Amino acid sequence: MNWLTNFVRPTIRSLVRKRELPENLWEKCAGCEKMVFHRDLVANLSVCPHCDHHMRLGVRERLKSLFDRGEYELVAAPSVVADPLKFRDAKRYTERLKENRAKTGDDDAILVATGTMGRNNVLVAAQNFAFLGGSLGMAGGEALVTAAREAVARKAPLIAVSASGGARMQEGILSLMQMPRTIVAAQMVRDAGLPYIVVLTDPTTGGVTASFAMLGDVAIAEPGALIAFTGPRVIENTIKEKLPAGFQKAEYLLEHGMVDMVVHRRELRDTLIRVIDLLVNKDRAEAGADEGTIAIPFTPPAVYRGDAANQVDEMKRAAE
Repeated sequence: MNWLTNFVRPTIRSLVRKRELPENLWEKCAGCEKMVFHRDLVANLSVCPHCDHHMRLGVRERLKSLFDRGEYELVAAPSVVADPLKFRDAKRYTERLKENRAKTGDDDAILVATGTMGRNNVLVAAQNFAFLGGSLGMAGGEALVTAAREAVARKAPLIAVSASGGARMQEGILSLMQMPRTIVAAQMVRDAGLPYIVVLTDPTTGGVTASFAMLGDVAIAEPGALIAFTGPRVIENTIKEKLPAGFQKAEYLLEHGMVDMVVHRRELRDTLIRVIDLLVNKDRAEAGADEGTIAIPFTPPAVYRGDAANQVDEMKRAAE
């Protein structure tokens, strides 16, 4: 045994060897193109501290930021057939599912969680864009229906957090059938007299926009979120015209009455708690007047749907 070779040399190398650093210590902001230290980004809920650009937030980080003390319990949805069409493009659909499940640690693109939010029991169905672009497939449809049933059973509001590129093409017509299923799920909650609130994050597009994402009693969007059925580039190529600045962004939709409010991510939890209190806890909202706050009368969820007919009626009553 060579003492110098087997002991001294490895010891010296371990002392002078450069430490391997993670590659993700810094992240470049897509808004201002500045580099942001990952700890600062995590502490700021993936919002750029320089320009307030809202980056995409992981689904579990999203759930942790919404629930009281960051505590929640996942609700399991019924399992579905993994590859009903035996689909294959560059690789098999089953391989794509396996890769994304290993990458995210989740079975599919929608997580259903239950917990408290400002002492209110709530159900949250949140999409994970990191899982196949948050695409809506059979498993996602089952998750939304499960969330609606649990909300009705627990008499709790349902909050849907959208982040999706649309329907999942690998499941063909079966994925498109999830659109009417999620619409029925939203109606189940509404028929039970419970609030159905939607939080629109970047991006919300395709079949998700055409179904449950635009049916909330209250529609809240994050700043700068792309909300559309078809992306702006496709529209420009189709109509051969330049689109207005900020077209299909959250602020543009707010200006044109498509969403109710645009809320900064740091204020989202508090805003949701206030909205739920107004819709569910009428007594608590009215009691706020005694504490020096403004009491807003309870309004049935139908008024918050953005129905054109409801808005016209309200304008007529105001004019009278």
